[in-house]
Amino acid sequence: MSRAQGALLQGKVAVVTGAARGIGLGIARCLAEGGAQVAIVDLDEKEAAAAARELNRGAIGVGADASRDTEMAAAAGKIAQHFGGFDIFVNNAGGARPDRPGQVAGNPFTRITEEGWDEQVQTNLRTAFAGCKAAIPALLQRGGGAIVNIASIAGQMPMVSAPAYGAAKAGVISLTRSLALELAPKQIRVNAICPGMLWTRAWEAMATMLKGNVPAFAALEPRQIFLEHIRKLVPMGHEQTPEDIGALTAFLCGPGGRLITGQAITLDGGQTLRVGA
Repeated sequence: MSRAQGALLQGKVAVVTGAARGIGLGIARCLAEGGAQVAIVDLDEKEAAAAARELNRGAIGVGADASRDTEMAAAAGKIAQHFGGFDIFVNNAGGARPDRPGQVAGNPFTRITEEGWDEQVQTNLRTAFAGCKAAIPALLQRGGGAIVNIASIAGQMPMVSAPAYGAAKAGVISLTRSLALELAPKQIRVNAICPGMLWTRAWEAMATMLKGNVPAFAALEPRQIFLEHIRKLVPMGHEQTPEDIGALTAFLCGPGGRLITGQAITLDGGQTLRVGA
C-alpha cells in the first residue's frame, strides 16, 4: 500500500476473522497500514494475540470459534467495548481441503460423507453467517460500515474435486448479495472477494499429497508443484498473495468503495477465464 493510500482508513476500526496467519493476517496488515485499528479474531487466542503484537498499531487479538454465533457475538461485543465500536468486518475464517481425507482429485460426490459435507459447510459458510450476524448490530450503531466476505473462485466454477467446499463458497456469495440488498438502506455495504490460487498451508498439504501420489510430481518439491499449477492454470502466470487480497479489501472498505455493494470480485490472474474456453 502506497503512502498516498496510507490514511484512507484513518479513524476506522476493523475486525478480521481467521487472521492469526495466512490470508487473514495479510488482510489485517493491509488494513492497519491503511490507518485502521485492527482486531484479530482466531480460534487460537494465543496466536491471535501474537499476530496482534506483530501488527502493533494498537491491534488486539481475540479468541473465538468463527462458526459459532454465540462466540462471535461475544467477541464482537468485546472488540466494540475495547475500541468504542467498529466499522469494518472481514469474514476470512475458512479453509480449503479435499472433501474426503486422502482424496486429492476426482472425488466422487456419492462418496462424500455426511460428516465431511457438514464440516465444509461449517468451516466455510457458517463462519460467514456467524460473523455477519455478530457484526451487523455494531455496524448499525456506527451508522453504517463495510462487510467483506472472503469467498473463492471455487464458488464460481465447477469443483469436481471438492464439491462441498465449492457449494459452501457459492453460499457465501449468495449470502453476500442477499445481505447487501437488505442492508443498503442502512449504509452497510457487503461484498465478497473470490481469490484464486495462493500458497497456503492447505495448498502445501495438497501439493505434498500430489507429490506422493502422482509420478510426474515425485521429483518436485511441494512449492514447485504449486508453481507448476500456476503456470498451467493462471493466464497472467502469477500467484495471488495475502497482501493482494488485503489491498482489495482495504479499497472496498475505503472511500473508493463507497458505492460498491453486493459484488463478488474475482482476484485470480484470469484463471476463471479458462472455464469453457
